[in-house]
Amino acid sequence: MKIAVAIDGSQNALRAAKHAITLAQHFPEAQLEIIYVADYNKAKDERLLAQNEDSLLLKRKKKIEPVLEWAQQAGVKVKTTMLKGTPSLEIIKYVNAQAVDQLVIGSRGLNTLQEMVLGSVSHKVMKHVKCPVTVVK
Repeated sequence: MKIAVAIDGSQNALRAAKHAITLAQHFPEAQLEIIYVADYNKAKDERLLAQNEDSLLLKRKKKIEPVLEWAQQAGVKVKTTMLKGTPSLEIIKYVNAQAVDQLVIGSRGLNTLQEMVLGSVSHKVMKHVKCPVTVVK
């Protein structure tokens, strides 16, 4: 079973990751895949604030580190995929192309505008991926 979780560093994404790890523990053959999308809309600001390309990459990896640690402690096999682009579109394309069995995603991400309603990324992803989606609040 292939379980994927989309991570952006938000608290909802971290809760989604914990849920995905728990789910993967119930299927011994399961592989968990962490998907992180470097958002083109935020990339310019991130580049301006970063000292160099290495520090930018390190900042992005730090958002994934807690999830990797939790998965290792739980004994779950994990793979990390970093994509670039518009998060909803990249997640949809990737999940559909990789034949993911279950996608877990946070209900809201880091975008403050999206915090008022169900996140636009999670909403778009739910509508367009071909696998079951669990949205974690």
